[in-house]
Amino acid sequence: MVTLTIDGKNIAMPEGTTVLDAARMFNIEIPTLCHHPKLTPFGGCRLCIVEVKGVPRPLTSCTTPVSEGMEVTTSTPALEDLRKTMLELILSDHPNDCMVCEKAGDCTLQELAYFYGIRENRFGGERRIYEKKDGNPFIERDMGKCILCGRCVKVCDEIQGVGAIDFAYRGFKSKICPTFEKDLDCEFCGQCVAVCPTGALTGKMWQLRGRQKDIKGIDTTCPYCGTGCNLTLHVRQNEVVRVTSKEDTWNEGWLCAKGRFGYSFINSPDRLTKPLIRIVTRDKGQGTSKNNDSSLVTCRSSLFREASWDEALDYIAAKLKEIKERHGADSIAGLSSARCTTEENYLFQKFMRAAVGTNNVDHCARL
Repeated sequence: MVTLTIDGKNIAMPEGTTVLDAARMFNIEIPTLCHHPKLTPFGGCRLCIVEVKGVPRPLTSCTTPVSEGMEVTTSTPALEDLRKTMLELILSDHPNDCMVCEKAGDCTLQELAYFYGIRENRFGGERRIYEKKDGNPFIERDMGKCILCGRCVKVCDEIQGVGAIDFAYRGFKSKICPTFEKDLDCEFCGQCVAVCPTGALTGKMWQLRGRQKDIKGIDTTCPYCGTGCNLTLHVRQNEVVRVTSKEDTWNEGWLCAKGRFGYSFINSPDRLTKPLIRIVTRDKGQGTSKNNDSSLVTCRSSLFREASWDEALDYIAAKLKEIKERHGADSIAGLSSARCTTEENYLFQKFMRAAVGTNNVDHCARL
């Protein structure tokens, strides 16, 4: 263990811990933009600078490891003035369109500008202008709002292992882009969107659907596979407008493309919301459509009627019992789903074995 002092507090930390992590463990706030706790340190935004006794210049706390006897000061008038200047320099090349930005109210840069009271910027000069819009189907890349924090590059490389984007060019022309500046073509997991501290990366499906006001967050479990990732559905007027995942859940906030962007089926007018019982077999009819009778549905070549869950379950139980009595339990087989949780699949196989009385149970989770 290494003993040090941060803002007058005596602290013992494991060797290799950064000053930033040590401070945050004791609820000492140091502002950052480029730092993310699950990514390697970068030190690019320079907002996390601190003073260390005996060192003639400020050091970035996210890249500085603790050392024995170190004396750290995280906030002085000089440090706060430097941080405000760094923010002003970042904002001098950033569009001032918070009124219509998708990340307004959830933007780290906006929050820091608020706490440092930056209303007008004293720095002028040339600004980077990006006219090209990315044509990918899921992620809106507004490069005019990119602050080159590198979070998206690191999460794509270190967490997802894809490396779809990287830094390109140098100096004022530096930017983050896919290979040869082509449209983004990757797995579209959206991890880059999740870690972006500004409005540079957002979901295209989220555009003008609601930001913070009148949005209700509902925690649930992803329905696409048995992994059980946690989701937070952002709901406005009974419609899901976007999906996120909290970092303190077991999947640590990471999602796949389906979990993050595949939610339009929830409010689809074609979605079946009640059980159907087949009543007549027809020779014609393709797809699914409503019959003249509002309670009848044509699905492929059969006619179905809507039923309550109690009626449908009683119907299934009666049919299974009839088949079992006539042909024996082993004439019945159960096929489980990879979209169910482990617990649901356990209950299903137990039902087949204990209630129905057969070991004919299989599962669709194969490649």
